[in-house]
Amino acid sequence: MTTGATVRQAVILAGGQGSRLKPYTDTVPKVMIEIAGRCIIDHQLDWLAEAGVTDVVVSAGHLSEVLLAHLDSRELPVRVRTVVEEEPLGRGGGLKYAGKELPAPDDGWYALNGDIWTRFDLRAMTAYHLERQAVATIALARPRLPWGVVELDELGRVTDFVESPPSPYPINGGVYVFSPRILDLLPDVGDHERTTFPSLAKQRLLAGYPIETYWRAIDTAKDLSEAAKELAALRSRLGD
Repeated sequence: MTTGATVRQAVILAGGQGSRLKPYTDTVPKVMIEIAGRCIIDHQLDWLAEAGVTDVVVSAGHLSEVLLAHLDSRELPVRVRTVVEEEPLGRGGGLKYAGKELPAPDDGWYALNGDIWTRFDLRAMTAYHLERQAVATIALARPRLPWGVVELDELGRVTDFVESPPSPYPINGGVYVFSPRILDLLPDVGDHERTTFPSLAKQRLLAGYPIETYWRAIDTAKDLSEAAKELAALRSRLGD
């Protein structure tokens, strides 16, 4: 694993079809969808660079030529290599395929789903990962529920209504820190969440890092519009 709490390399999974985001994904891949004037992948690359990452492998698929043209057109904050999945490999297979192209095979790496918009301290997550001697660490998010909830007292009387509270259960936030040995454990084809992660959990080699800052997965047009509103509100509160 990389010395200290700085990881220098990362993989971004950018090959998904984004079928629930049509018609946006008819012309651009999911990672190029803009929120508040920025492409998701541009935001992710800047975030990784701020954490000390110098090299990123992007695993592309759907509309890969559009993504390559976009990356070639801007001055990137990190060195980027793009690999193209000729056939869908699944998320675990995509991680393994791209991970083999990382420049430092004996070092750890980050991995990001290409539809995640968040920003937290990746170095702190790496330190957490190292302290627990984990093979993989998952960022855990608590997205807001789409409904309001009712609070009751011990006698079953309604005491309050809470609009869209955070989920009481953490979910996989689609951001990972991996130790180098993860490559041998990922499937060639398939989903690491159904194969690799359950196996690591049984061995107590999988850690979960709670994140408290803004997080959203962009899966639908509703996510897109809500993310734009949330980010605008956040910037207004911060005076940005």
